[in-house]
Amino acid sequence: MEQKFEQLLTGHLKQIWNERDESVRLKVIESIYAKDVEMYDMDEESFFGHDAINKKVTSLLNSLPPNFSITQTIKSVSSNNVAKLEWGAGPEGAPPVLTGTDIVFFKDNKIKSFYVFVNK
Repeated sequence: MEQKFEQLLTGHLKQIWNERDESVRLKVIESIYAKDVEMYDMDEESFFGHDAINKKVTSLLNSLPPNFSITQTIKSVSSNNVAKLEWGAGPEGAPPVLTGTDIVFFKDNKIKSFYVFVNK
């Protein structure tokens, strides 16, 4: 099961949070996230469903320089359908200028909800 979670987390970062094409990203969102997925961020905003999260990702990526990417910084850990994913954002090939953690909940082999924490 942990291998499946790791695959979902890899897709979550690489194919969703780094994909600038909304239509390509939405197809991946539909395959990785539950239909009723929930996202919560530190600004106390919440996003429900594929379209809302897709719009949030678009907004975030549009605010970043085009050479920025979001990458996993250390191996994720998981237990009892919950995982902790450490990530960093910054210019490709350079140390991250921003880091954070996603706490991800799984259900039926999909990401059901996640909480995004940014280290300030």
